[in-house]
Amino acid sequence: MNYIEHVGKYFMMLGQVFKAPQKFRVFWEAFLRELEELGLKSIGIIGFISFFIGGVIALQTALNISDPLIPKMLIGFATKRSIILEFAPTFCSIILAGKVGSYITSSIGTMRVTEQIDALEIMGVNSLNHLILPKIFATIFFYPFLVILGMFLGIFGGWVAGKATGMFYEADYVMGIQYDFNEYLIIYALIKTIVFAFIIATVPSYHGYYVKGGSLEVGKASTQSVVWTIVIIVVANYFLTQMLLT
Repeated sequence: MNYIEHVGKYFMMLGQVFKAPQKFRVFWEAFLRELEELGLKSIGIIGFISFFIGGVIALQTALNISDPLIPKMLIGFATKRSIILEFAPTFCSIILAGKVGSYITSSIGTMRVTEQIDALEIMGVNSLNHLILPKIFATIFFYPFLVILGMFLGIFGGWVAGKATGMFYEADYVMGIQYDFNEYLIIYALIKTIVFAFIIATVPSYHGYYVKGGSLEVGKASTQSVVWTIVIIVVANYFLTQMLLT
């Protein structure tokens, strides 16, 4: 019953969030601020992890292809498919759920326990719309660019790994990247990213908005929100894969 109550409160929250902003100028300023906090400040970690994970995938694939009859271009092909299908949209979203989700919950939760949200409501401001809607638009708008960056750097990291170690030839790797290129897989990854971005923006916001108590409870809510965001992303990933690839 407790889980059903949370699900109901979550969807009731969304009903208030998607009401038209009272002042577009205020919404635009909040949107740009969230774009920087939730998007631009995440470029570094996404780029760093994508580059090295791409290298690891390429090297592990090369190590497992020991049969000389198997074409070496499969290294590039497997790296491309792994990064586009799963790593870039799913694992990057899980990384963002940890980094961004904890920030969202702690910032909104701190406003709740310090009664800043109560002050907004006394002034007649729709606090849910004011605090959460800019976050949703910022993540949905910017995270596809982060995922595309992750795809590029992951594939590039695999190429660098091969060049640095000499475990496979550059020409074979590039040929594998070009082989059987399917544009729909990019679209599939971006659709998943948009869904995951919505989850990353709303689930931590829910935990932060309804937190009760003091700073200790805000910390617990941040941890809980990250866990639940990752769980929901993993479950959503399963159903989206079933719907979009079968």
